[in-house]
Amino acid sequence: QVQLVESGGGLVQAGGSLRLSCAASGRTSRSYSMGWFRQAPGKEREFVATITSEDINTYYADSVKGRFTISRDNAKNMVYLQMNGLKPEDTAVYYCASRAAYGLRIHQSDYDYWGQGTRVTVSS
Repeated sequence: QVQLVESGGGLVQAGGSLRLSCAASGRTSRSYSMGWFRQAPGKEREFVATITSEDINTYYADSVKGRFTISRDNAKNMVYLQMNGLKPEDTAVYYCASRAAYGLRIHQSDYDYWGQGTRVTVSS
């Protein structure tokens, strides 16, 4: 089992920045790919960003490309999501997820473990 705990959410004005963190514990492995998803009120959960471990490839949803950056620190079992230029439409609960396999994936069903989420609210 892998346990994931997100932190760093909060209230921010449009144009501001936040850095989300995800701490992994349990049977962690540097071979796990990690991802961030989000669920806005009344909407389906959607893919935000993903990062591999073996060569640190990344992939982003078009809606966040150029504004968000995913990174990881394998020594600390941490994954981060730096969010700049936040917009009201970025308001959502953000979830960290891990995948017990290699490769970049954007579908929720490809991920094996999930955190409880951290709320991000962007005011206009």
